[in-house]
Amino acid sequence: MEFASSSLSSSSSSFLTSEPHFIHDVFINFGGEEIGRRFVSHLQSVLLQAQVKTFISQENLQEGMKLEEQLRAIGGTKITIIVFSKSYAETTRCLLELQKIIECHETFGQIVLPVFYEIGPSDLRYQMYDFGKTLEETAHRSYSGEQLKYALSKWNHALTTAAVMTGWDVRNFRHDAELVDVIVNRVKTLLDYKDLFITEYPVGLESRVEDVIKCIQNQSTKVCMIGIWGMGGSGKTTIAKAIYNRIYREFIGKSFIENISSEGYFALQENLLSDVLKSNLEVKSVGMGRTMIENRFSRKKLLIVLDDVNHIGQLENLCGSREWFGQGTVIIITTRNVSLLNQIRVNYVYQTHLLNENESLELFSWHAFRDAIPKKEWNELARNVVVYCGGLPLALQFLGSCLCDRTIEVWENILLKLQRIPPDELLSVLKISFEDLRDTEKDIFLDVCCFFIGKERDYVTEILNGCGLHADIGITVLIERGLIKVERNNKIQMHNMLQEMEREINRQE
Repeated sequence: MEFASSSLSSSSSSFLTSEPHFIHDVFINFGGEEIGRRFVSHLQSVLLQAQVKTFISQENLQEGMKLEEQLRAIGGTKITIIVFSKSYAETTRCLLELQKIIECHETFGQIVLPVFYEIGPSDLRYQMYDFGKTLEETAHRSYSGEQLKYALSKWNHALTTAAVMTGWDVRNFRHDAELVDVIVNRVKTLLDYKDLFITEYPVGLESRVEDVIKCIQNQSTKVCMIGIWGMGGSGKTTIAKAIYNRIYREFIGKSFIENISSEGYFALQENLLSDVLKSNLEVKSVGMGRTMIENRFSRKKLLIVLDDVNHIGQLENLCGSREWFGQGTVIIITTRNVSLLNQIRVNYVYQTHLLNENESLELFSWHAFRDAIPKKEWNELARNVVVYCGGLPLALQFLGSCLCDRTIEVWENILLKLQRIPPDELLSVLKISFEDLRDTEKDIFLDVCCFFIGKERDYVTEILNGCGLHADIGITVLIERGLIKVERNNKIQMHNMLQEMEREINRQE
């Protein structure tokens, strides 16, 4: 495992290094000019109207694309629609495309949607009568000897594999238009191109997102696990959402589970399966859920974000092994507890860094003044509030919103109050990390706040051990939770907002 520094940089504006890189949303595979003019052209037209990037084999060949290039293009497609008809097996091209489609399905989970237009699944499975005869004739026209045996073996496997896939039989629909509508709606559901809302004012976000994407790109051929670690309110979820929006189109399936700590294991497993497979599945036991995830995801290139993880069981039951996922899968975990990331051996830990002075003033100003800079007469007060927030995005957003459209007198009064006690709404967020601690760890945190800021770690550990608080372990836990930090000179430091939280806890008690 490596820790990623915020000093990393990347000039990349897109997630390009993973294989496969998707160029198209849908490829339509079919055989026969008549069905191409009637059904396939209608289907393609409706898909394009729905802004689904679609290409058809014969169309591209007429434009001069070589068969080898077209087969490579199939590998850059998320969904393939195969239209099986009586004339399907008449051309070698059509069967070679089918062979490539099944290869992609088995390699990285390309989604395959079969349409049985003039023949049924049994014709593909058993290859008897006219369909089987046509298949043999096509093979003999193109190959002989060992090549003939190889081609027939590959085509037989591809046809029997496609025959058992869930699809549509045209005989179950009143007319072609009804079937086309059903297919297009299913494609749109599977693609689900909807960006998550991130934040109204993404100050300082771009560079942090690039840092993490750089880490992902370095692991693009593997199952990559990235941890985003930091204290409450430091922007972990915001960074994760921005990364998700940037790269999710490069994956066969995706899931972003927010506030994961509020759900039970069953519900989490059902949410993950439903998000990726776009269907409702019932999980009857945790063990069953683990098995379903492994069986359904093992060949798929997925993007999964698990937000606000606070227990190792959540990770064990959602992404317990890299073997559960296909090559190129990216799993992003946000947490306040770095030890969880160590336990599952993530590839990188990215520690969130607080905003610098300029970023802090800009973010605060957007919320307080709806502009990138403070109004002139509020400039000094704004800078005082920014200093008080210490670069914590949540504090800057909350206090900026509280002070928006208020008079200078109100600002001065609120600033005086802030110096004594943080507002309850902000305090409740900061207390999340504290409330997760055991009683002895809470005692250590409160003692450090009161007496040991700026003291050497060894000295503090010795004193607290003498009080029976097991500080060797306790201080390590506080560091892992992002509640305290040890500087290079081995002295303990703590964010100002957390110190204010400690004073409020003592006042309430």
